[in-house]
Amino acid sequence: MTTIGDYTVARPDGTPLDLSEKAGKVLLIVNTASKCGFTPQYEGLEALWRKYRDRGFEILAFPCNQFGHQEPGTAEEIASFCDANFGVTFPLLAKIEVNGAGADPLYRWLKSEAPGLLGSKAVKWNFTKFLVDREGRVVRRYAPTDKPASLEQDIEKLL
Repeated sequence: MTTIGDYTVARPDGTPLDLSEKAGKVLLIVNTASKCGFTPQYEGLEALWRKYRDRGFEILAFPCNQFGHQEPGTAEEIASFCDANFGVTFPLLAKIEVNGAGADPLYRWLKSEAPGLLGSKAVKWNFTKFLVDREGRVVRRYAPTDKPASLEQDIEKLL
């Protein structure tokens, strides 16, 4: 059975992050953008991170420029923006694609494990969220419109 631990992603500097290092953690994986109507969700994501990180919760944020070219910046620009505007301290990873032929293998797996509305595999927009349990299995997909605070009950159950 495939789990999150079978994937490697890139940090902003391009160095690999083996997700097997996240074994035993509850993860919220989200594709982000700095120039999106949902960008203020960074504040709610940071609040979740601060509230639950000591209990084994982590957020993995993947900047993505596939939706309206709303994440055009470099890794440094994105990190600076997130810090200055939302005080983000959770990990921002390398910019990726979540749909199409260039979709990151992690996202191809996430989408197959938790299809969207009417079984759609595509990520529809920025700030689509995937919740992963301590065993590395995808539990649920959340729409961009789902505010981070609305995920608390589901996170609590997994912690």
